[in-house]
Amino acid sequence: MPKTLNESELNQFTGTENHYRHPLTGLTYTDGVQYVADKGGAYWLLDKILGNMKLNRVFRRRELQEFTVWTLHVNADKTALLEAGDGTGNSIYKEEINYTDFPLNEISLWFENETLILPSEH
Repeated sequence: MPKTLNESELNQFTGTENHYRHPLTGLTYTDGVQYVADKGGAYWLLDKILGNMKLNRVFRRRELQEFTVWTLHVNADKTALLEAGDGTGNSIYKEEINYTDFPLNEISLWFENETLILPSEH
């Protein structure tokens, strides 16, 4: 299935009507994140982010459970860097991705109060 996601489509999400429960972690995500996963073939990205938020002890601090910024940077050679920060410029976590066919060069998702959202949905 071709990945048809583009950045301009993401701006249409300004809130959410639905919350989806991640099957492995029990954490939730919004309509916009569901759209990214569907159109961008990025359920793997949800697994990585929500898995870390639930299981990685680095993210058990209360302030990180309340707000964390996740950014995927995709390189021209289809490698990528997944990075988490505290929203004030401090990097908390980095993971190199050996290959991805994610269609955007970069995307940021916010984890806020146990829910993964697009920034425009805040």
